[in-house]
Amino acid sequence: MNEGLAADLRSVMSADRVRTNATELGLYRRDASNIEGSAGVVCFPLTTTEVQAAVRTAQRHGVAFVARGAGTGLAGGATPLDHALVIATTKMNRVLSVDAVNRMAWVEPGVLNLDLTRQVSHLGLHFAPDPSSQQSCSIGGNVANNSGGPHCLSDGVTASHVLGLEVVLSDGSVVQFGGEEPEEEGLDLRGAFVGSEGMFGIATKVLVRLTQNAPTVKTMLMDFASVEAGAQTVSAIIAAGMVPAALEMMDQLCVQAVEAYIHAGLPLEAAAVLLVEVAGLAAGVEADAERIVEIGLAHDAGTVRIAKDEAERALLWKGRKTAFGAIARIKPNYYLHDTVVPRRMLPEVLRQVYEIAERHQLLVMNVFHAGDGNLHPLLVFDKREPGVMERVHAAGEEIVRASVAAGGVLSGEHGIGMEKRDFMPMMFAPADLAAQAAMRRGFDPTGLANPYKVLPSAGACGDVQHVPDGAWV
Repeated sequence: MNEGLAADLRSVMSADRVRTNATELGLYRRDASNIEGSAGVVCFPLTTTEVQAAVRTAQRHGVAFVARGAGTGLAGGATPLDHALVIATTKMNRVLSVDAVNRMAWVEPGVLNLDLTRQVSHLGLHFAPDPSSQQSCSIGGNVANNSGGPHCLSDGVTASHVLGLEVVLSDGSVVQFGGEEPEEEGLDLRGAFVGSEGMFGIATKVLVRLTQNAPTVKTMLMDFASVEAGAQTVSAIIAAGMVPAALEMMDQLCVQAVEAYIHAGLPLEAAAVLLVEVAGLAAGVEADAERIVEIGLAHDAGTVRIAKDEAERALLWKGRKTAFGAIARIKPNYYLHDTVVPRRMLPEVLRQVYEIAERHQLLVMNVFHAGDGNLHPLLVFDKREPGVMERVHAAGEEIVRASVAAGGVLSGEHGIGMEKRDFMPMMFAPADLAAQAAMRRGFDPTGLANPYKVLPSAGACGDVQHVPDGAWV
């Protein structure tokens, strides 16, 4: 703990919002990943001015700082290292203004994803990115990781729904990227900031695009005797010229865990189920739904269930969005990966995922955004078992390598953080990594904004990075 830093922070914000208690620091030593670090001080600013003061205080003390929202990140991006200052934005949770005519809203970074949609639902609007953690994840975290979600197949991920940002840079200056004007002149610094994982500064206000609710929605559930048949159905739907609102798949072990939790009458004997949703004008939705059912049956779908009302639709989506929590009925711990592969490679990569898990004597559940090939293998385990973490991390690395070898990428929405930082050379040549490091230096010349993340060797100031000992658990 840095007593001098804490004392200076208490001079710029109320003492009760600067925490140094060992128990509280322990709670902030990690995000939702399997990576632990160490927090030196945790503070809870309420305004842009207080964030600015916190950053400047950290700079004076030469202490790294990490922005943290709800802590739902899964790649270690919000894990503080070397007793860094954690700047928690959870109390900055106001929707500042809503422009229903132009479909935009200014919000603070601590606003929860689903709360934003709830606050504008009476206007017939919603915030389209919808991560599975949307009940608890914050808009600031969505911006940091360029988050997606089941309904981003047709609408796009967070970058498509952020129009502007107010940002505190690492020197304490406040700037605005983008804004309410349709096209800003100059470089797209807004686009560069979204997905920068806290390395470029801290967003204190976000101008989000709001999306009109579709007049008609139809949700279908198909089951298959093999994962391959389900994956081939996904490719056939896209090949037919349709882009549904969502195309989600769960394998048998995942379905069984979810059904034990929600009791929705899911087909327990199916090797895989495919959740398909189409949205738009009534005639188009009906035509697309009929064609999708035809495609499913042509690929040996066992049964097709169409939600008869909003209550049944909500129940089916509850099953998909609570899948990660439902697995606690099988084992107490899981490691959730996030890679993307070409749709045509889904059957082959999934086959490899099952083989990798079996070889490492682990259970694996697959629940993923099938429409865009975004895989989420869950390695399920009990960390009290001796040696299991070594097997989990070895299997995880093999899954990442198999995905990249198939023409895929390291992450679709969870970010790189520390989890996949050392895998970056799988995708990027040294010149590419140097260019990314140069951009980082442009935003953060001192290297104090969330260091040791994303870049494997070229640090914010060109130094070789290292992860402090004991970061992995």
